[in-house]
Amino acid sequence: MPLTLAEVGEENIIRKIGGKQEIKAHLENLGFVVGGAVTVINTIGGNVIVNVKDSRIAVSREMAQKIMV
Repeated sequence: MPLTLAEVGEENIIRKIGGKQEIKAHLENLGFVVGGAVTVINTIGGNVIVNVKDSRIAVSREMAQKIMV
């Protein structure tokens, strides 16, 4: 399921990252790697705030839909 459907406070494992190579590379630089843990902190207007590798990151709804957990 895409990250946008994950429950707030629940830790998930990233299974797949979709999109073009530039998007994949950008997300990887932010810490979104396959097999890594991600926890949704909050959703605001469709945008998602997550914890990845002890960092809080906000990603747009479009980006979050490319991250499968």
